[in-house]
Amino acid sequence: MPEQSIDPQRTKDVNDLPLLAARSRGGRRERRTWMQGGSSVARWRTDLLGWVLISLAAGILASVTLFQVLPPTIGGWAAPAVLWLALLVPTVFAFSRSIPRPLLQFRAVDLLYGLVLGVTLRVVQGWISLAATGSDVWPSYGTLDGQLPVSWWFTELASGVVISPVLEEFFFRGVVLIVVYSVVRRSAGAGTAGFVAVIVSTGLFMLGHVLTIGIGWDMALAIGFVGLACSLLVLLTGRIWGALLVHVTFNASYVALALVGTLVGVGPV
Repeated sequence: MPEQSIDPQRTKDVNDLPLLAARSRGGRRERRTWMQGGSSVARWRTDLLGWVLISLAAGILASVTLFQVLPPTIGGWAAPAVLWLALLVPTVFAFSRSIPRPLLQFRAVDLLYGLVLGVTLRVVQGWISLAATGSDVWPSYGTLDGQLPVSWWFTELASGVVISPVLEEFFFRGVVLIVVYSVVRRSAGAGTAGFVAVIVSTGLFMLGHVLTIGIGWDMALAIGFVGLACSLLVLLTGRIWGALLVHVTFNASYVALALVGTLVGVGPV
């Protein structure tokens, strides 16, 4: 009986089957995340970063100007609105190019991250405020004839707990952090990219608050910790919702404390 020859190429193909199966699920190759430089951030380059920074600078300048030149009743609404628009437009523009994978995925643990870190950061903010002022003052809202102003529902509740956290997290963490990471990673690697992205995102987040609402160093430091925690959370999980819930919880905890302070009659009246 003649000896059969073995086709080396066929043997190679058979040996590669386990590897090919490991690389695919349901017949599809596994897709890389934005942290790995996948195709979902292939178009997130320096031009996008430039437009993002220009929009932020223009929004801050316009917001500060409107607040200074307009009457308080109008400027108090117009100033944050123009800043929100400056955050929203580049976010929509960036996401119209592509949505970084798996940024919008939600896990139950994101809720735990948000609640625990948000409350912890509020406690830290209280410690920083105590160290800065030397006194522990319970927050409260000003009232008119014993009632909260009608505008409170928008300026403090809707704006502080919903609108601002959503727009700021999607802009500073969902866009700024990721585009800086993606740009730097292509030339300097993931480690350097992560460090630079966290610093830039947190720094711009702090700067925006300092320039638009004129906070002191103690609140600026507390906001810096919020930005740092949210940036690291997005960088380590790849998802946005944990950071968003941290921000919402941090702001909502202040609203809750100030409402209690107002009801029991402490603080400004």
